[in-house]
Amino acid sequence: MTIAEARRKCKSFTECIPRDLLILALVVSASTFSFGFGYLAGLDAEQEDGVRLEKTSGVATSSQEQVVASKSGMKYYLPWCAGVERISDANKVWFASASFARAAGYAPAANCKGL
Repeated sequence: MTIAEARRKCKSFTECIPRDLLILALVVSASTFSFGFGYLAGLDAEQEDGVRLEKTSGVATSSQEQVVASKSGMKYYLPWCAGVERISDANKVWFASASFARAAGYAPAANCKGL
């Protein structure tokens, strides 16, 4: 089958379908595929469970091990704890682990479960 024959075959097929129905089918299929891909991307993000590799002072560490503290405070938090939201980005101090934060004089926050 040549390209010209394939073109004639597709054209004859689309001529027998009403144009409005063809456009509706294209819109529905495009939106279905878009929703499906978005759903799969969301599942993939959930499977990561907050684990992200970041480079901190030359060593790749997991974000589950990292803790954050405020320059002006004395408590450290896990990155997903509610107290982190109140710390401005300019005042955040990141540590590779809780032991580094303790060595710098910080104590674990009482309202952050998991510390």
